[in-house]
Amino acid sequence: MTNQRDYRATVFLPKTDFPMKAGLPQKEPGILARWQEEDIYGQVRAARAGREKFILHDGPPYANGDMHIGHALNHILKDMVVRTQTLLGKDAPYVPGWDCHGLPIEWKVEEEYRKKKKNKDEVPPKEFRAECRAYAQKWVDVQREQLKRLGINAAWDRPYLTMDFQAEATIVGELLKFAESGQLYRGAKPVMWSPVEKTALAEAEVEYEDIVSTQIDVAFEITASAVPELVGAYAVIWTTTPWTIPVNQALAYGPEVDYVLVAVGDKRVLLAAPLAGEAAKRYGVELAAPLWEGKGADLAGTIARHPMHALGGFFAEPRPLLAGDFVTTESGTGLVHMAPDHGEDDFALCKAHGIEPKFAVMGDGKYREDWGWLGGQGSVINPKFNAPDGPICSALAEVGALLAASADYKHSYPHSWRSKAKVIFRCTPQWFVPMDQAREGGTLREKAVKAIADTRFVPEKGRNRIGAMVEGRPDWVLSRQRAWGVPITLFVNRQTGQYLADPEVNARIIAGVRAEGVDAWDDERAQDYLGEAYKLDDYERVTDILDVWFDSGSTHAFVLESGRWPELSWPANLYLEGSDQHRGWFQSSLLESCATRGRAPYDAILTHGFTMDAKGMKMSKSLGNTISPLDLMRDYGADILRLWALSVDFTEDHRIGKEILAGVADQYRKLRNTFRYLLGALDGFGEDERLPVAEMPELEQYMLARLNGLDATLRQAVADFDFNTYVRALSEFCNEDLSAFFFDIRKDSLYCDAPADPRRRAYRTVLDTLFHALVRYAAPVMVFTAEEVWQSRYAGASVHLLEWPELPAVSVDGTQWDALRALRTSVNEAIEPLRREKVLGSGLEARVTVPADAPEAPASIAGGLAELFITAAVVRGESLGVERTQDAKCGRCWRHLPEVSEDGALCGRCEDVVAAQDEAAA
Repeated sequence: MTNQRDYRATVFLPKTDFPMKAGLPQKEPGILARWQEEDIYGQVRAARAGREKFILHDGPPYANGDMHIGHALNHILKDMVVRTQTLLGKDAPYVPGWDCHGLPIEWKVEEEYRKKKKNKDEVPPKEFRAECRAYAQKWVDVQREQLKRLGINAAWDRPYLTMDFQAEATIVGELLKFAESGQLYRGAKPVMWSPVEKTALAEAEVEYEDIVSTQIDVAFEITASAVPELVGAYAVIWTTTPWTIPVNQALAYGPEVDYVLVAVGDKRVLLAAPLAGEAAKRYGVELAAPLWEGKGADLAGTIARHPMHALGGFFAEPRPLLAGDFVTTESGTGLVHMAPDHGEDDFALCKAHGIEPKFAVMGDGKYREDWGWLGGQGSVINPKFNAPDGPICSALAEVGALLAASADYKHSYPHSWRSKAKVIFRCTPQWFVPMDQAREGGTLREKAVKAIADTRFVPEKGRNRIGAMVEGRPDWVLSRQRAWGVPITLFVNRQTGQYLADPEVNARIIAGVRAEGVDAWDDERAQDYLGEAYKLDDYERVTDILDVWFDSGSTHAFVLESGRWPELSWPANLYLEGSDQHRGWFQSSLLESCATRGRAPYDAILTHGFTMDAKGMKMSKSLGNTISPLDLMRDYGADILRLWALSVDFTEDHRIGKEILAGVADQYRKLRNTFRYLLGALDGFGEDERLPVAEMPELEQYMLARLNGLDATLRQAVADFDFNTYVRALSEFCNEDLSAFFFDIRKDSLYCDAPADPRRRAYRTVLDTLFHALVRYAAPVMVFTAEEVWQSRYAGASVHLLEWPELPAVSVDGTQWDALRALRTSVNEAIEPLRREKVLGSGLEARVTVPADAPEAPASIAGGLAELFITAAVVRGESLGVERTQDAKCGRCWRHLPEVSEDGALCGRCEDVVAAQDEAAA
């Protein structure tokens, strides 16, 4: 047909200025600046004032470096929690915080000193603390701007800092609550000690790495025993810490263990029977027949002497053999050397028999100058010091006590997670909180165990993890021998050794710290604090500082309770941190609160795993596989990073890499495309076009039912903090229910139906409902994109002020639609080969045969199955088949219909629409 009219101008194509190309790295900073200028956080607070509260208490990261990928993941998750709760209509404030005291910052300042050849100990403490404070503030400011860039909506201008004077005073006040209630004591116990950092460490400050140590077998001559055969023989111990031999005070045996006396060269040695064979191999001898056999219980009353007894003094004292139920036959010799200064079991067993620690090893890991053997030498963590040819082993060999030594024992060993240096157990006077002190309401351990039972854990396995730690943990070591931290503000009576627990004195101390910070605790003010009732000469002012975990464990007190942030309240609904905090912040907060308030400061704990590289390797600078969130935002934008964080199963360790991010970027592109389509398809939509649900075709009603199903899934995901499911459900709905199904079917109606046609009106009404729902659902995930989408249609108020959508209630038989969608998939699969072979240009040219028992289209779908399948016609037959239609093609909608007289002519629908347009134009 010649002189055909071009009908393209008569088609109602979507119109929108919303670009497909996101340009997030360039666009997001401008959106962020507008939020800050308009105080979007304050607007949200005002909008939710008086509503039900949801309090997430932010765990404080250390202010000592750039934001890393763990910070990004953690804060994105927190922001998602707060935003989804806000979307549900709750008042969910977010006050961020930073941990500013302790070794991480002090260590960094000392590093700067070392670079300048400067000795920290020569710097006045106040000056040093001022440098630590300035260093912390610098990184607070840096991290704050970096975290803002993630789109986190928080009270950034009112964060909490543990170094604020008010915070320091509250921490002191919490400590003095322990003191006044008798929940503190000073005792000498072996604690984790860092010779490099010269301070005690908590378990949470220790990490375990595999090392190779020297293992030695040392012979102690037996001088007295109820078993005559043993006198003059040697009790042999095995250890991987040769440096503890100079502090040995006893030996331990297992009462139920079988022991034998065997010949090794010119010595008769006592060994556990199950270990004698392996020991003989180490000594390079054949195991001979036993000279004596007996039980460990037979060794009661046996006395040995130290190999270095000739040195006299401490080393000449007798070494008793003591029964220890911790002695096993898993490795070694079945006899354990006891150094109460350097082991928990050693300390407990020796103390029970009146043997006290000697404090021979100093804070730097060297022996005391006056120690009889190796005085002033060390450091004890130096492998060379402990080596088979080192000073300890050489001296033992000279006196004939070293039966075996080899530097080949591989095992896990504790290290400081800051300096990465090995730590030791070292007995020093420290301040402790007792875990098992009988009190009203139970011991602290019992209260903590009950609180764990009363707390919700996501994932549930967190309950067992923290529970096992609390049930088995030792007393809490509160003291540190450092400068930058909150002081242990106690006065100890020089005569009685008891600390002063006077509420009036304590009130003056708290007031002093509130006014001047930690510098207020000094000798100059000491008498003022004591007042007229006490004389400073009678008291020692404690100079230790608090474990930084006590600082962070007290944040609930000065953040949630102080009134400084009136939008907050105690207890928190949720604490959210990495799984390592079961032994860190979760636990210190639990113990602090249970001791002072009788319950946990939180109702629920959510934990996330750690981010690995694309190969599943732990990220480290030495491996060169770290990924900076700052670089990712520069290359991809914050919304891509957010979408990644909320798409992975964050409750487990998870991965990030270029291929993973490419997949996330594709997921983002599809979501963005959904919004672009909605904006274009809704161009010019007004309330006069809206159609009641009851008047809609069943396809539209079905899609509203699917939206209701999505809504329920997302609500449950929010309740479960299951953001992986949240994002996956949202993406699948947009991709599978909308783009690949609903949008695909209804594009013909959108483009070609008359504007007043009920089918088109129904479709656009549902699109409007979808838009309002989906932009809200997406807002907590893609915070910048959702704002861009919303502003494209409704310039003005932010999308983040909106609440969860209210959807029309719809009931549709989903079973029938599931069958129809499955049949549609089969039809498309049958069409695709013909398209590839150029038999068909598109499905619109297909005449499809479906089995006779195939489901029918609902009556409200005027075009029947052909409308749902987007084909020329659907007929019934014996099996599924596809052929090219013989019907002519409409020149406007491109559908092949019997009513079209020839290719290029119009179908009845298009003829009416064009005629109306022509008439309107005329």
